Amino acid sequence: MSKSNIDLDNPVAPTHDLALDWSSNDLEQKLGLTGGRFTRANTFLTFVLAVLLTLLFYGTCFYLLMPQEFLIDVCEKFTNRGFTPYVIVFLFFWGLVTLFIKWRKLNFQEKALDLAVVPQEPDFSLNPRSAKAVLARTETLVDSPSNFILLNRIEVTLSNLSNIGQISEVSSILSNQSKIDEQQVASSYNLIRGFIWAAPVLGFIGTVLGLGEAIGGFGKTIAGTQEVSAIKESLGGVTAGLSTAFDTTLVGLLATLTLHFLTNFLKFRESLFLDQCNDYCQVHVLAKLKLSVKEETVADV
Repeated sequence: MSKSNIDLDNPVAPTHDLALDWSSNDLEQKLGLTGGRFTRANTFLTFVLAVLLTLLFYGTCFYLLMPQEFLIDVCEKFTNRGFTPYVIVFLFFWGLVTLFIKWRKLNFQEKALDLAVVPQEPDFSLNPRSAKAVLARTETLVDSPSNFILLNRIEVTLSNLSNIGQISEVSSILSNQSKIDEQQVASSYNLIRGFIWAAPVLGFIGTVLGLGEAIGGFGKTIAGTQEVSAIKESLGGVTAGLSTAFDTTLVGLLATLTLHFLTNFLKFRESLFLDQCNDYCQVHVLAKLKLSVKEETVADV
């Protein structure tokens, strides 16, 4: 990690290329959309991409895979089972796209850990005056510090330090901001949690509908004829209907299992990143604080 000196009398460093450029890296802003903050994905963008992927998937099934005899049975599990497989596939792709964008943003967020925001020279200490210099320098390192979890946390903390001037409050401010960050990251998974809940439920609904249709057809056959051969033929249709009815449950469970696994993996990575942010603030911010004589006297009392 590189070290940087800060001129307290002239805190704004000379103009140079940004170390991290959020606007040029964020996919949503590149497309002219409002980018989700931190690792949150833009709902409209993920919805549109999910629609396109669903159309591509079923276009591939109908025109490329189904003509192949050995793939007909696989494709029919997603096509010839009522409306529920279509909804499940759409929700699956919506969740998948959301997780991909979150993963991409997280990779960029992690690069902030390599920035030397606060000078680490032994003779440097944080106080209200030097905090303003660090804040000014941060603006020269990235285009939008508030979009980075780590830099936003440092910016909020140092802004309070420069405005209020109470060094003793920095630790509690960092702790509170850490909790806010954790809550925001957790809330960014609300939509995906809804998909994980809805997919198996839709699968069960499709199964119930399929069972009802199969049993209803069998009941009509019994009511309309007394011939044993007709009843046997109808019974064969019921058993075939039962086997296809459970396909929707299978599709729903597979979609849920995949999304659940990928979500837990990404949650683990984000949790690890938040821990790294806590460690960064401990080493690069809290360790550079120096209480004034007045605050030391108050602390001793």
